[in-house]
Amino acid sequence: MIVCAGQNETIKGAVPVGIGLVQSAINLTKLCMKNRPKELIFVGSAGSYGRVGLFEKVVAFEAYNVEVSYLDNLSYTPLKELINDNVSCETNIKINSSNYITTSKQHSKKFLQLGLDLENMEFYSILSVAKSFGIDVKGEFVVTNYCDENAHKDFIAHHEKAKKIMEEIVAKYR
Repeated sequence: MIVCAGQNETIKGAVPVGIGLVQSAINLTKLCMKNRPKELIFVGSAGSYGRVGLFEKVVAFEAYNVEVSYLDNLSYTPLKELINDNVSCETNIKINSSNYITTSKQHSKKFLQLGLDLENMEFYSILSVAKSFGIDVKGEFVVTNYCDENAHKDFIAHHEKAKKIMEEIVAKYR
């Protein structure tokens, strides 16, 4: 099953599951309970902390949930911050997920120091649900922006081109 976030990121051939950590977790859980797939492929956009360039396509198997407040020692969590489906990875791209988009170049550098490459709002939830159902999963992403003060403006400017690339990604599975 190929899934995407939905709303303004609905991709032809992919099932929308919702934006952010909560919507995607709830809706993907419902889908998996109704008709459990053998494999999940999440296709989406991502912001780069600086190592990966605009419009690059990447495959990822690891997701983290590290909030900006953690970087400034303003918070902690008893929750597991890493989800990895423990497959032999052909990539070492690490995705960070949050319900917020990073708009600080300083914080992007801190995420890079932790070994994180990209940010996508849903992937941590997608991996969490897949793991709970024992479903193989991976994410395929297209970089739309850097995580800096221009993140939103650049995302808007690049999103249509990125969606076309995402549609090409989905088409290769059909």
